[in-house]
Amino acid sequence: MINLTLCRLTERPGDRPGVHVRDSRGLMQLDFTKMQGTGNDFIVINAISQPVTLTPAQIRRLADRHFGIGCDQLLIIEKPTRPDVDFRYRIFNADGAEVEQCGNGARCFARYVRDRGLTKKDEIRVETLAGIISPRIQADGQVTVDMGVPRFDPAAVPFETAAPALTYTIDVYGIGRIEASVLSMGNPHAVVMTDDTATAPVADLGDKLCRHPRFPNGVNVGFMHIVDPGHIKLRVFERGVGETLACGTGACAAVVAGRRQGLLNERVTVELPGGELKIQWGGDRKPVWLTGAAVYIFEGRVTP
Repeated sequence: MINLTLCRLTERPGDRPGVHVRDSRGLMQLDFTKMQGTGNDFIVINAISQPVTLTPAQIRRLADRHFGIGCDQLLIIEKPTRPDVDFRYRIFNADGAEVEQCGNGARCFARYVRDRGLTKKDEIRVETLAGIISPRIQADGQVTVDMGVPRFDPAAVPFETAAPALTYTIDVYGIGRIEASVLSMGNPHAVVMTDDTATAPVADLGDKLCRHPRFPNGVNVGFMHIVDPGHIKLRVFERGVGETLACGTGACAAVVAGRRQGLLNERVTVELPGGELKIQWGGDRKPVWLTGAAVYIFEGRVTP
């Protein structure tokens, strides 16, 4: 059972390091914040000011939209493990699995630590499983994130193939042969072109590609329709989650895939079901920049 209290948080005992909050049964409670970036929603937990130990089963329960709080990913803020960064950022999908990267989550992370006074910097360095990222809070409240340099080596995705290529032909059971761009944005992505995102087989093809044996660690699948060189529409099926309203790394991957094929400009507006993201990529060996909003939804205290 999950015991949940929703509230407007001010400073409370659980906000101060070393003070543990327990419910009437003596069970540990966790303060959390619910946030969203372009409809991609998160449970944000500050593990700097409170002890946090969650099992995959507890994460799945918290992420459940019927029996828990509900989220696409759970984000944990931790102290850094190295001197040249400000924070450590851990990401868990709704299925309880820890993953490497999340662009929309990075924006929410940056807003949270800045607004909570955990840092006074407008630009921070954050360590993730995928490496160092650098979110920057803009004057208008939008957050820009250096998402790093995309990687095209199949072994970096990982993706099983005989040789690197611009696009790959993949046999999908029950569907046939499809063409996809494959790359890593710190996490694995396959991008499929479509004439209409509204009718694209996101659930069926997305699920089958996500579990395809040529992707040993699974893959996030983007369905991209190019409106014009500066504007695309995108839907994304995320591994461990299903289709989400937005995916920051998926938006980056789609723009990179389109740019490499000579179809898109350096700056592209990505239209997702949850809203718009701005992506900029100058070409090979340069980082991808992601800009979008980070919004608070509600806060509360939960007994997992």
